[in-house]
Amino acid sequence: MSKDLSALSRRHFSDAEYLPPPDDHVTADGTGIVSQAGALLLIRALRVTGLDRGLSVALQRWRPGRAVHEPGKIITDMVVALALGGDCLADATMLRAEPALFGPVASDPVISRLVARLAGDAPRALTAIRAARAAARQRAWELVGDAAPGADGGLIPVDIDATIVTACSEKEQARPTWQKTYGFHPLTVFADHGPAGSGEPLAIMLRPGNADSNTAADHIQAARLAQAQLPAAARRRVLIRADSGGGTHEFLAWLARPGRRLAHSVGFTITDDIADAILAIPKTAWTPAYDAGGLVRDGAWVAELTGMLNLSAWPNGMRVIVRKERPHPGAQLRLTDIGGHRFTCFATSTRGGQLADLELRHRRRARCEDRIRCAKDTGLRNLPLHGYGQN
Repeated sequence: MSKDLSALSRRHFSDAEYLPPPDDHVTADGTGIVSQAGALLLIRALRVTGLDRGLSVALQRWRPGRAVHEPGKIITDMVVALALGGDCLADATMLRAEPALFGPVASDPVISRLVARLAGDAPRALTAIRAARAAARQRAWELVGDAAPGADGGLIPVDIDATIVTACSEKEQARPTWQKTYGFHPLTVFADHGPAGSGEPLAIMLRPGNADSNTAADHIQAARLAQAQLPAAARRRVLIRADSGGGTHEFLAWLARPGRRLAHSVGFTITDDIADAILAIPKTAWTPAYDAGGLVRDGAWVAELTGMLNLSAWPNGMRVIVRKERPHPGAQLRLTDIGGHRFTCFATSTRGGQLADLELRHRRRARCEDRIRCAKDTGLRNLPLHGYGQN
């Protein structure tokens, strides 16, 4: 990034006005070189969406009377430092080294004291931060207009998935995980922007490492947090997708409760009754499945099991669809793989539509794994502090 930094460095930066003027441009042969210039895109996104101002207002109650730095500015500086590759609070020094670009950056002790104050009042602090994020998201979706998720009137896919975050020290609530590692087991929720988008993190719920993958109360709480992050007009046009960890009676009953208007497509565990029903499906009932591009995939089929199962204990109108495919060469078969084929089931509240389309829509929830990998590359891989509330 090239510009006259000598004049810019003399400019006074307040917490509300710390961005360089809008005449910056990217060049490969400039005479003034700014380290970490790519972070300017993040800073401009904060300003355009109003998230910087929203956080400053929301977090005022945690600002000491004579404090120089606003809590909102400190929080956004921490986020930018994470995006630049930082993995601890002290990495804010990357921003501190470029005052012309990032403005005044709080010292490490000031950052630590703010984190401690917020952690001491965690429920209220998280509520304030979530409200600011939701307002910024609504502004962003308004700005992009027809490119916003669900702008075409369709459902907005919201994917829930758990992941493991390892810990190399005795951090509070770090526990042995089901993967025989040690750390945490957060539940993540992403809005799916389709194959051309990167997805949008709506909520990440920190949990101890020994938390179960199928805890209905956690899925309900994660879905509530995610729904609250969406613009008000979009909250009734949501498709909740999850793997079989979300296929519990309590969670599906909560999703299907009258008035909630949350569609779902959730993995369904293959029990003995379901395995028997699969064997009884006539050959003529199987129809070709689609690949990721929406074309017929050789060696994969789908069929509906709804009328062959006793679903009286499940929500009314729920459908169960099964996919059959030939495992790829070298794949190890499971106990539920019958006759040399691999079977997977999912439950959906959608009443119409082609089976292959519904199955492809459900299978696309695997893009959530890409979102999680990106989140770990930008900070989620390491929780830097000892306290559970601080992390």
